[in-house]
This record gives sequence, C-alpha cells and structure tokens, in this order.
Amino acid sequence: MSEGTQFNQFTSLFDNKTLSMLERMRLNPTRRLTNRSRGEHLSGKGGTSTEFSDYRNYVPGDDVRYIDWNIFSRLNRPFMKQYQHEEEMHVVLILDASSSMEYEDKILRCKQLAAAFGVMGLLNFEKVSAYVCNQKGRRPDKFSPATGRISMKRLFDFLTQIEAGGDSPIEQAVEDVLRTHRGRGIAVVLSDYESFGDLQRPFNMLYSAGLELFGVQILGPSEINPEINGDLRLVDSESGQTLDISSAGDLLGLYHEHRVLLEEHLAMLCRQRSGRFLTINSGDSLEHVLFDQLRRKGWVL
Repeated sequence: MSEGTQFNQFTSLFDNKTLSMLERMRLNPTRRLTNRSRGEHLSGKGGTSTEFSDYRNYVPGDDVRYIDWNIFSRLNRPFMKQYQHEEEMHVVLILDASSSMEYEDKILRCKQLAAAFGVMGLLNFEKVSAYVCNQKGRRPDKFSPATGRISMKRLFDFLTQIEAGGDSPIEQAVEDVLRTHRGRGIAVVLSDYESFGDLQRPFNMLYSAGLELFGVQILGPSEINPEINGDLRLVDSESGQTLDISSAGDLLGLYHEHRVLLEEHLAMLCRQRSGRFLTINSGDSLEHVLFDQLRRKGWVL
C-alpha cells in the first residue's frame, strides 16, 4: 500500500470500501426493548415510522435525510423531522481482550467487528458504547455512549488502541459492564468464550437489563482445525498452568467433540434468552463475515 493510500484511509481497521458498505447497513434486532427517544427502531406500540410528530433543531451528526428542506429554504436553518413511535436503541459492544485473544488475529477481528457494529449503530440514530475487558479486578475501559457520524472517528481511535493481555473471564466482564450501563437494546459480546465460568448468570443479567444478546465467538484456524501429534505441553495463556499430553493426536476427536458441544451450549443459552449466536473463524476474510455470514443469519440488513 502506498503512503498516499494510507493517508487517505479513514481507519486502519478496514478499508474505505468496506466502510462505505457498512454505512448503508443497519442492525436487525428481534426484540423491541428500546428507549423512547429519537432512534429508528419502532416501539411496537402502534403507529408507523412515517407518521409525522414534530420538529427539532439539527445537531451535528444527524442524518441529513430527515432535514425538512422546505423549512430550510425559508428560514435558512436546518430542522429535523421526527416521527411517532420511533425510539432510540442502545448498542453495547463488549470486547474480550484477555490473553487468549492474542493469537491468530482474534483480537484484530474482534476490534473490526466491534467497529462494524458501531458504524451501523452510529449512523442509524442508535446510542453506541464500548467496553474493553482484560485485567481481572480492574474496571473495563469504556467508550461512553455516543451517536451520529461525528462520533465514528472517536470510536475507531478507541478500538484501534486496544491490546490483548490479561486474565479477566468473559462472564465477569459482562457483570462489570452492567454495573454502569443503563439503556435497552443490543449487547454484542465478542469473545472466544474460552472460560471455565458459568455464562448463565451474565446472560440472564443481559436479558433482564433489556439487552438482546448478540454472542460472537471468535476462534483461530488452529482452534477450529488443529493439526497436532506426538507429545505436547499445553500452557494456559491466562493462568500459566501447564498440562503434558502424550500421543496428542489421539485426543483430537475428544477436542472436536468438546468444541462443538461448547458451541451448541452457547447457542442454546443465547436462544433461550431470545438472543443470537455465531462462531466465526479469524482466518476468514472480514468481508465474508460481514456481508455473507451476518446477512444470511439475519443479524443485519
């Protein structure tokens, strides 16, 4: 890539073509637990999004599609048209940045997906916040709730500086986030879910808080299809504990069985709480995940 191309790139997380495509997409929640305010998600309480309600002043970051140009031509001031039963939805991004996410570009894909979900939220009148969890016992790093195109660069800068490393389990991370978050909508939990903890409690807490769970499991290629044989010493990247294994090839069948069962268990936990779950391979292209997998699953429109 030339220096000129790098200079014109809006973010290092993905190229401008991908960003342009994301700007035309939106999240597709199945629940309608949102907050009465100025979002684009209908409350389900009657009325339609085309029923005019009132005007309000334009603020930087608002979608210019909703400016009343007739009033602008007369007063030379922009006013936004508001519609009945439109509500604001929170998009809460929870990123696992523990040590196990360091390998095979898992943390990179985690940041890219968080940025993509964030763009779709910001440009569709949703309130977007982000929490990065890595060190156990430390409060998660936070991107405070924001909305509109004007907040995109700040979100990208926040996500770009994230580095993996720490021992915070994802179940504890969710509980830490909910100590401060207020607002209903969607919680996108991005993690490899390599934890010994019970996720039922934190998932119940998300559901009770009015947040529809979008669980995204990010695994590396060698975690999905490991190629091992002979004697091995396994080292836990977070606890440092070791395990010596002889004839590792004989255990591959058990490993695959355990991985599939874990994936099915996580998917069931999400479904039982009216949420969604998807496992992705960090070795797959970002475009395949965003514009194929998520669209086919109905997560985005």
